[in-house]
Amino acid sequence: MKLQKLYETVVATGMNADPRGKKTVLKTLKQAKTQYEGLKREERDFFDQETLTNPYADTRILHGTGDEEIGTALVGIDMEVGELLLADRLSAKGKKIDLVIAHHPEGKAFANFYEVMHMQADILNKFGVPINVAEGMLEARIKEVERRLMPANHSRASDVAKLLDMPFMCMHTPTDNMVASYLQSTFDRKKPDTLDDIIKILLDIPEYREAAMNNAGPRILLGSKERTAGKVFVDMTGGTEGAKDIFKSIVNAGVSTILAMHLSDEHRKEAEKHHLNVVIAGHISSDNLGINLMLDEVQKKHKLKVLTCSGFRRFERKLKN
Repeated sequence: MKLQKLYETVVATGMNADPRGKKTVLKTLKQAKTQYEGLKREERDFFDQETLTNPYADTRILHGTGDEEIGTALVGIDMEVGELLLADRLSAKGKKIDLVIAHHPEGKAFANFYEVMHMQADILNKFGVPINVAEGMLEARIKEVERRLMPANHSRASDVAKLLDMPFMCMHTPTDNMVASYLQSTFDRKKPDTLDDIIKILLDIPEYREAAMNNAGPRILLGSKERTAGKVFVDMTGGTEGAKDIFKSIVNAGVSTILAMHLSDEHRKEAEKHHLNVVIAGHISSDNLGINLMLDEVQKKHKLKVLTCSGFRRFERKLKN
C-alpha cells in the first residue's frame, strides 16, 4: 500500500463519519476551491492546496512523497522526537517501521489546526443552536487558540522525521469524527436514563474499560449518578474546546448532558452555571477509540501491520464489509 493511498483513505473515512454530514463537508471543499481561484498568482504559493481535497487542516503527510510502500506502521497518540527515534531504533533492530502515525497534529498540521474549529458551529447548529450564535461565539475562541499556537515550535518532530527519512503523518479530526459519530449513535440508540447509565455504557467499550483498569476511566464531572441524562450531546471533534459562552445556548436547545473528552476548569464553571450535566469519557481513551475505528476501516482496504506506543492500545472490531 502506498502512503498517499493510506492518507486518502483516512481523509475519506473521516469525511464519511463527519457529524456535520457529507453535504456540509463538500461545501467546505467547494469554498476552499473558490478561495484558491480568487487568489492572485503570487498569493497561490502560500495557499495550502491540500485543503482542496482534505477539509481537515490537522491531518497531513508530514514527511514522505506519498509513493512509499507501507507495510508496518508505528501508531501512537503523541508521536514526537522520542517516538521517531524509537521507530528508527526498532528498524535498526530488525522490526522495520515504514511509517509513523501520530494522532495529535505535528508540523504544519499543528501550526493551523485551529482551522478545524469552524466545524463546531455546524455541529452545534445540528443540535439546535442558531448558526449565527454558534459562529459568533466561536470566533473569539478560534482567535484565542490561533494566538496560543503562534509562538510554538511546530516543526521539531517533522524535522527529525526528515533527517531520519522516516515517513510521518498525523490523523486528528478524521479519527475524532469516528469516535464522535460512534458514541453519538450509541447514545441515541440506547437512550440512557441516568448519568450512571452513561458510565455503564462507556465501560462496555474496550477502550474505556482498559482506561478504567488503569485509573483513567470515565467520570461524572457535573451532576450525580442519579441525575437524568436527558438529551446527550457528544462533544468530541472540532480541534479543541470551543467557546465557554456557548453553554447557555446548548441548554436552550434542549441538551441536558454533555459527554466530552475533557473540559477545562473555566469551561466547567460556566457549564455549572447553566445546570448542565457533564460526563468526561477520557481524553486518551477516546482518542484510542477513534484511532481503532479508523484502523479497522483502513485494514479492511489495505494490509497494514500496526505496532503501538505512546498511549495507544489496539482493539479490533469485526466490521461488516
